[in-house]
Amino acid sequence: MAIPHASPGEPFDVSPLGGALKDAKSTTLIRSKQLEVIRIVLPAGKQLAEHHTPGEITVQCVEGVVRFSVNGEPRTIHAGDMLLLEAGTPHALEALDDASLIVTIRLASDKG
Repeated sequence: MAIPHASPGEPFDVSPLGGALKDAKSTTLIRSKQLEVIRIVLPAGKQLAEHHTPGEITVQCVEGVVRFSVNGEPRTIHAGDMLLLEAGTPHALEALDDASLIVTIRLASDKG
């Protein structure tokens, strides 16, 4: 069964999950040729090991607190914070509280 994604031109909800956060799962919100948007849900203590993406990414913390390591250097992001990473930048995450993040990944280059 295909995962439903947002349709072009149609609004969709990315507001804080609040009380539903504990039972929520990470999900892809948009997937197109050049862009992917994911809501990542991390319970307190959950870690995502160091990884990288081939395209630029933005990470917006919607709720909670997350330790975000970039090139091995830790920084803490809180609800309302956003950061940009260049393509290929190694990064890792650890939820310090139950958290949700909106991650936007640029999938394709402008070459053509």
